[in-house]
Amino acid sequence: MPHAKVYPTSFLPVHFHTNHPIPPSPDIPEILAMIRELASFEKALDLCHATADSLSRTLSFSPCPSDPNPSQSHGPGYARTFLILSDNAVAGMALYFHNYSTWLACPGIYLEDLFVRPEYRRRGFAKALLRRLGKEAAEVSGGKGRLEWSCLKWNQGALDTYKAMGAKTQDEWIGLRVEGEGLGRM
Repeated sequence: MPHAKVYPTSFLPVHFHTNHPIPPSPDIPEILAMIRELASFEKALDLCHATADSLSRTLSFSPCPSDPNPSQSHGPGYARTFLILSDNAVAGMALYFHNYSTWLACPGIYLEDLFVRPEYRRRGFAKALLRRLGKEAAEVSGGKGRLEWSCLKWNQGALDTYKAMGAKTQDEWIGLRVEGEGLGRM
């Protein structure tokens, strides 16, 4: 659902929309800015190599309401983004992609990045984004799938929020990664 209104506990009108398909998307500068803001928050800005061009090539965009074929996403992308707006300003985002559970034999969603700008925090926007993602995960899986994500160990405030919403830590799993030149050495 590209457009959904929610009214969090702050009673500020909030609107969800996924990126528009106008190449290049007018949302890309905001998405890129928030990716960089998140990298800075995580003290890893030097590791952030995203550009407007790389996002244009790798994100998928929802169709405009006037699109004659609204069931199709636009762009070659691998990931999608929900933006949350407050008074027509972008307050935050949830960047995600579909994954698959072999044990459940159904798709789900992996949340790559959840970010709410500092001036909009503690207004329920992160929870609103997570609820929207939960709805999306339920829709793509027929209610049987999962919404999964990772959180830095030191971000206790976020961990507390997630647990209060019903998320459970996966302490028996260890995250693994191979990147860059290491991929070629595999």
